[in-house]
Amino acid sequence: MSLATAVAKLGVWEWDLVAGELYMSDITGAMLGWGGGGVAPTDQVLERVAPEHRERVRQAVEYRRNVVRDTDAYRVVFSEADELPGLIVDRYNDVLVLEALTQATDADEIKQAVVAELVKQFAPAGIAERAEPRIRQLEQLPPLKDGLLHGEKTETIFTMNGVRFHHRALTGQKTGAFLDQRENYAAAAAYAHGDALDVFCYHGGFALHLARVCPQVTAVDSSRPALEQAEQNAALNPGLPEIEWIEANAFDLLKDYAAAGRQYDTIVLDPPAFARSRRALQTALRGYKELNLRALKMLRPGGILVTCSCSYHVGEGEFMEMLASAAVDAHRSVRILEKRGQSKDHPVVLTIPETSYLKCVIAVVSH
Repeated sequence: MSLATAVAKLGVWEWDLVAGELYMSDITGAMLGWGGGGVAPTDQVLERVAPEHRERVRQAVEYRRNVVRDTDAYRVVFSEADELPGLIVDRYNDVLVLEALTQATDADEIKQAVVAELVKQFAPAGIAERAEPRIRQLEQLPPLKDGLLHGEKTETIFTMNGVRFHHRALTGQKTGAFLDQRENYAAAAAYAHGDALDVFCYHGGFALHLARVCPQVTAVDSSRPALEQAEQNAALNPGLPEIEWIEANAFDLLKDYAAAGRQYDTIVLDPPAFARSRRALQTALRGYKELNLRALKMLRPGGILVTCSCSYHVGEGEFMEMLASAAVDAHRSVRILEKRGQSKDHPVVLTIPETSYLKCVIAVVSH
């Protein structure tokens, strides 16, 4: 649907055909834009299109200005949590990344209005759009290629807690880095010590934070492209100890390391979502238990375990029961230091349980 058609449907404007040209005026008769056969989407015009969406974007931006600290990368819009169902917007310094996950937010007029408000608020060098083919198919949305909605820039460097990272808006998972773990990265570093192991490291979020306080860090992921970007991120942070990046299946590696008697002082487990539906819950819990059981056995006395789950279908109670069962089987005493969730830029709305999905437990382990 074109912007002009959308405006006409919204019933805010009237059209006047004067001297063979198309004018657009508001209900008072003030002319706001014109064009032969169409209307240029100026900011003044777009201000009248989907005004409730623009206002909610403004409110979302203001909320982040009050709660986000020590970073130029964070989630600007978090779908239902910001009363914009199906809309995700992340900021990485001067580049924004947008994802529309429903038919309503994927409509051209809505996207143009949202982009106009984002440009007004941030003046970014680029706004990229990412598309998840699986979700678009489920939502009966047409196929869409990743691309730019505004500006020309798709790559930048951003900072979280003083650690620098590359961002490439049109590559990698979803909209980019795991911004929901940003505050947990700093929390983990506050307790970490000694030799550290980061499992499912992706672009090195935990590993690079651990390297600021740990003399030796090993980071594991099954994705070679992710590890290559992690190495590039490490190069942005001179002065850190060299990190050992290992391409491997996490389950196999932990099994082999445990059998070899490898020991660590800090272990981070940050796997992808094991339960994408409630039907997969028991299988997911078995996977989490295997990982945590091996990690607990590999920690030296006084070691720190940071264990996470981003599966919404695995509730906090079920996750804690899994961890307790693993502790019993490993014959370890586990003291909880912190139970954490996602960063504040991913707000949890009390009446929308789906907005609470991330579990992050930091614990000290004794034999």
